[in-house]
Amino acid sequence: MPNLLHIPSFSSAGRLNAVVEIPAGTNRKYELDQATGILRPDMRNGRQRMIDFLPYPVNYGFVPSTIMEKSRGGDGDPLDVLVLAESLPSGTVLEVQPIGLLLLQDGGEWDNKVLAIPADPGLRIIRAENWHDFQQNYHTIRHILEQFFQYYDGLGVMTIMGWGDESDAVAEVKKWQIGLAG
Repeated sequence: MPNLLHIPSFSSAGRLNAVVEIPAGTNRKYELDQATGILRPDMRNGRQRMIDFLPYPVNYGFVPSTIMEKSRGGDGDPLDVLVLAESLPSGTVLEVQPIGLLLLQDGGEWDNKVLAIPADPGLRIIRAENWHDFQQNYHTIRHILEQFFQYYDGLGVMTIMGWGDESDAVAEVKKWQIGLAG
């Protein structure tokens, strides 16, 4: 698996890059090891962390070359991304098109998530191209995502703070970019 620390936030074509940590339909958590740039199982109490809830409804990952710094109210991790596509293996790196931004607080820290579709139309599972299309034609998906993230880590841990559109999502990426951000 490649060192994921050396991937820019944006591709040379100007598209947002995403790294899949947790494939859609699975429960095992993986996270980026900041020291090595490799995906490793997320450990809690000496055991691989498994979400004791429904499987992830989307591919869950992060935008490379971002850190939501704790000193600025973030959770200390890379900015999360939710990729609406069929299940993609852990470690998949792909170009995506942001269509929204889920605003969350986790224990008082921002834990926002970019909502995206693959840039490759052949990998898409919905026909929305932007927030307006998504809201108009897939508002139920929005509610499913809200319910999942509000309860997947226990009652009262996560708070839904609202949504933003695709321009808010891009601004969020730029806010947290670090290092070799493109």
